[in-house]
Amino acid sequence: MADVTFWGRMYGFIVFRAPALKRNLYYKLIPHETINEYFLGRIALEQKGFKISAIVLDGRPGVRNIFSDIPVQMCHFHQKQITRRYLTNNPKLEAGVELKKIADILCDTNEEAFIRELEDWDQKWAIFLKERTTDPVTGRWRYTHKRIRSARRSLKINLPYLFTYQKYPELNIPNTTNSLDGSFGHLKRKINIHRGLREPIKRKMIEHILEN
Repeated sequence: MADVTFWGRMYGFIVFRAPALKRNLYYKLIPHETINEYFLGRIALEQKGFKISAIVLDGRPGVRNIFSDIPVQMCHFHQKQITRRYLTNNPKLEAGVELKKIADILCDTNEEAFIRELEDWDQKWAIFLKERTTDPVTGRWRYTHKRIRSARRSLKINLPYLFTYQKYPELNIPNTTNSLDGSFGHLKRKINIHRGLREPIKRKMIEHILEN
């Protein structure tokens, strides 16, 4: 699995982790999260002799293309976060409530059942999703329920990668990046104990923890 964690807006670390080994295999200090950094991470690992059999990602656009030759799993936790960002934790409209319920069962269902739920929802709310609102001043229109449409679009785009872990049981692919996210949380708790450290020392401490 691979992801990036940041310390404010100053810098971050990209990390590749082998969850079965509970070990970080690669990390690098970066100023920004870019697709190229994931590419460089893969190359670095392969040059060390590692073979990546599958990858779990958070859904950042473009990163999946770097791993198009191996199974890619979209992290369920991040997918739920994306959906909630559009719908909120307590959607007001019935369509949003129902779509959130579909997203919430992601970890407890299979691809066939999930697709069926999503298609049934699409049919039920097809007219609702096409509703438009026209600006009385400019005359321009927009979709009335833009955020619900965005949540639905996210699920549709990521759908081919949401159940990869079920298609390759022999690989034991996790369906989340929780192992990596948990290590990030552990790392930041340790660093926060030593607040006030100068940046060079803090970075060395972060690297030491990531290495071990």
